Amino acid sequence: MGKAISGKAIREMRERERKAHHLEKKIKVASRLTHLNYLIVCEGEKTEPNYFKALVKGRNSQVLTATIEGEGANTKSLIDIAIKKRALSPIHFDVTWAVFDKDDFVDFNDAIAYAKSNGVNPAWSNEAFELWYYLHFQFLDTQVGRHQYIEMLTREIRKVYPQFEYKKNDEGMYQLLTEIGNQEQAIKSAKALESRYSGADYASHKPCTTVYKLVEELNNPENVIERINSLSK
Repeated sequence: MGKAISGKAIREMRERERKAHHLEKKIKVASRLTHLNYLIVCEGEKTEPNYFKALVKGRNSQVLTATIEGEGANTKSLIDIAIKKRALSPIHFDVTWAVFDKDDFVDFNDAIAYAKSNGVNPAWSNEAFELWYYLHFQFLDTQVGRHQYIEMLTREIRKVYPQFEYKKNDEGMYQLLTEIGNQEQAIKSAKALESRYSGADYASHKPCTTVYKLVEELNNPENVIERINSLSK
């Protein structure tokens, strides 16, 4: 028979277990995410970075910080840039996004799959980022090109500002869209467009944009924090 354990030994063992459990709980609480570091790498050098910089400006730094880069690169090469920046940065990025358009690039589907397989969230537009802008005013379900988006967007904005001329590097577009457009409507319209398509041939999903997913995250980063923390339990 095994040696009997005294009551004192049992109490000491339970106390050690209690302290160990308390320490483990403290470590888990201390390691829980309280803010997010975002890396957002954009195909466009000015248009997209200016929009997202304006969107996150003035947000609570305890909830969200964002590094937004404009690269002027295209599709799959942009994903490589995002991966490299994330790996080499002294900052730990909790979330990485790449923002790019379909335009005429033939590797569009491959770029989206490549991004997802490397932990980069793709915020893509088919055909162009300006579709996201236009959805702040009107729903659009017909296939048109970038120049037509700009023409239609210009007509909408001129209803309020008759002298408006669209410029891709305009730093005031986010503020303008907030003032006279409707972001909630844009998100709803983008979701409606996305729901019309299925499968991974994203090049045929036109018109469509998933920019709304990044916008929703930046508007509500606490939801992302909660999801990440739940996975670490």
